[in-house]
Amino acid sequence: MDRNGPADVTEVPFRASPGAPPGAEVFGFADLLARARGHDIDPYATKRLAFHELISVRSGTLRCSVDFTEHELTPGNWLWVRPGQISQYRSDLTLAEGTIVLFLPGFLSPATVEAARVDQHDGKLPLTPQGAEGDAVRHVLELLESEYRQLAGLPLEVHIEVLRHLLAVLVLRLAHVRGTQGGDEVGSAAFRSFQQAVERDFTRTHRVEEYAGQLGYSVRTLTRATHAAAGCGAKRYIDDRVLLEAKRLLVHTGLTATAIGDRLGFPDATVFTKFFRQRAGETPATFRNHARGNRP
Repeated sequence: MDRNGPADVTEVPFRASPGAPPGAEVFGFADLLARARGHDIDPYATKRLAFHELISVRSGTLRCSVDFTEHELTPGNWLWVRPGQISQYRSDLTLAEGTIVLFLPGFLSPATVEAARVDQHDGKLPLTPQGAEGDAVRHVLELLESEYRQLAGLPLEVHIEVLRHLLAVLVLRLAHVRGTQGGDEVGSAAFRSFQQAVERDFTRTHRVEEYAGQLGYSVRTLTRATHAAAGCGAKRYIDDRVLLEAKRLLVHTGLTATAIGDRLGFPDATVFTKFFRQRAGETPATFRNHARGNRP
């Protein structure tokens, strides 16, 4: 493929290993390489996962990118890649050691998903649990790894429930690293509803007023709730989601800027280009050329 053409994205479904419990897997970096080869997947390809991926580094350094943001993981760091995000390993996996936990969106209970904000993309990455918090996270991960390896020790359905509960403890711990739980109950509920609505409708409307009317909240309530949960206002949150999708389409498809603007709900190419330049600091064409030229 031409280096300056669209960057291919490998769509990666969840494939349970033979004999493994369905819905979740735990393995080391070396096992990831073997697993990828077994499924005829390039482990260093740009990919979009259909499941959650938790990456924990124990030794060495691992560089990764998630949705155009580069991360360097060192011992004690965690990276949480959510379904639908575009990610890539950017350094040799054999030069670091660590653990990878994969799980399907439906593996955890609805109560855990809500409490841990499993579906919320957190820009505060990587996560670095420290002190007693770090000790607790490491201990839970060790228990999860140990339980995963002891498939024959319990009836399968019991083993799966033990894994589910240990994974729930792990994600709840990670979700609260550095005080990432935010806001009061009403505010949190408002943001969760807003987040789901934006994910569903961001290509149709970019107006906070429409989301507020649809959800039954005031603009002020949505703005306050979004500030508490995501650190930005409601309008900025919508624009960030639109910008991310624009970047994905510019880099990973051959669509013109006009077609991308139309797909994202802009009335014409001029309005889309103005939005992109204001938010990204460059035109769509310049971003596309830079992003494609810089990829390995």
